[in-house]
Order: sequence, then structure tokens, then C-alpha cells
Amino acid sequence: MTAPEATAAQPSGEALLGVALEVARAAVEVVRGYAARGVGVAATKSSDVDVVTEADRASEALIRAMLRERRPDDAVLGEEGDDVAGTSGVRWVVDPIDGTVNFLYGIPQYAVSVAAEVTSADGAEVVAGVVVNAATGVEYAAHVGADGRATATRDGVPLSVAGPTPLGRRLVATGFSYDSDLRALQAQALVRFLPRVRDVRRLGSCALDLCHVAEGLVDGYVEEGVHLWDHAAGGLVARAAGARTRLLTGVGGRDLLVAAPAHGFDELLAAVLDAGYGAGE
Repeated sequence: MTAPEATAAQPSGEALLGVALEVARAAVEVVRGYAARGVGVAATKSSDVDVVTEADRASEALIRAMLRERRPDDAVLGEEGDDVAGTSGVRWVVDPIDGTVNFLYGIPQYAVSVAAEVTSADGAEVVAGVVVNAATGVEYAAHVGADGRATATRDGVPLSVAGPTPLGRRLVATGFSYDSDLRALQAQALVRFLPRVRDVRRLGSCALDLCHVAEGLVDGYVEEGVHLWDHAAGGLVARAAGARTRLLTGVGGRDLLVAAPAHGFDELLAAVLDAGYGAGE
């Protein structure tokens, strides 16, 4: 079965960004309401430490309902719900709370992430994305314009990645899997990688980590075990601000995401692979 193609009537990246902002802001209010009442674990997924809260479910349910009202022919891929097929050539990729463990513990580093992906004869492309830190209200947004150029903002202010920095002075964000076997492999790679850079930070949200690359707060990001809903919106924000992103197969056989400013990407990628993060030949 072939994917539906985008048509001449396809909405612009800017129009889809408007929808993404609307639904993400509404979901943030839901998440904040649950945070104010106290957070509890509703279920676990891949392991006992991979948790889902009622706030995750309520946030995604609201996003899906709003998208059905505004874009009924679109497809939806969400972390907590079933995939919904569409006929428009647009697919929404949703993470209702990226950084759920931070949310559970009250650490203010968790976000609602909403991206719009358009499928055409050339393949699928994310053309709009929003990441909102639900704890602070900071909004990262990006879209691809009619001329094919992407722009990224934080609270409406244009973003740009950090300037050139020697590898040994780069601060790199990372994350760890909930699977204990993969964590062990990541730890081994980290031991080899850490001496090559200034330091490593584990902040707990892939989407926000990518936005931090976009705003120059960190100089790169690497993590195995990411899913499309983790990085669809944040990856666009990073690329629109001057970063490159690349998905590879990690040492544990799962998706390995590397992101860094374009001017220093190749050097960081080489260090990541030399440290053993990748699957190898």
C-alpha cells in the first residue's frame, strides 16, 4: 500500500505550525493541572522504570481530539495511543509528555512535543514542530517555509546553534535507555566518550535536549533508543537553527540519534562512533 501524497491544497508549514502550537498549549495546561494535584504512576511499559502517568494519557487524548476536530483526514502517531491512518498526506507525531520521569519527580524538564510530517513522492518530511516545556512554559517552534527554508524560534525569538568549539570543550547532552542491558552498553561507550569532550549532561528529555542544541545551550546530543515521537519536533527545531541530525543503528540495535551544529557535526559523530555507540560494520 503506498502512502498518500501531498497535494497542491496541502497546508503550508506555517499553517500546520499554528495547529501544533494550539494543541500543544492546550495539552500543557492539562499537564500542569495534573502536576498541581500530584503525580502518580498509572502503568509501566518496557520495564519497571519506564512509567506512564494519567497525565500522559490525558494530554495525548486531548491532542488527538483537537487534531480530529481541526484536521480530520490526517494520520496520527502518538506514544500512548494507537496509530490512526489518514488520507491527507499529513501525519502528526505526538509525545504527550517527553521526560515523564522528570515529571514524576517534579524536575522542571519535561515537554509536550507535536510535529507535522508531510508525505509526498519524495518521501516524508517534518515541516512543523513545537516543543513546549510544560514546567516553565518556554516554547520552541520551527517550520519549513514555501521556499524550503526552515526557521526556528524560542518564545518568538530566532534561534541559532553555538559557534565553533573544539571537541574537547564541547558540552554534550545524552540519555539512557530503560532497558538494563542497553544501559550497560551505553555506560561502556560513555566511559570512552567522556574524556574526549568537556562534559556530558543527562537532562531527561530528548525533545528539550534537541532544542538546547538549537539555542546553543549544549554543543551536541547523542542517545540510543529514541523513537520518532521523541525527536520529530525537536529535531526540526535543531536543524532549522543550524544543526545536523542523523539516525544510525546503535550498539544495542536500536535507533541512535546524533545532533550537533553543522560546522562541528562530523567531528562529534566520529567521536561518538569511536567510543562504541554505533553498531559497527
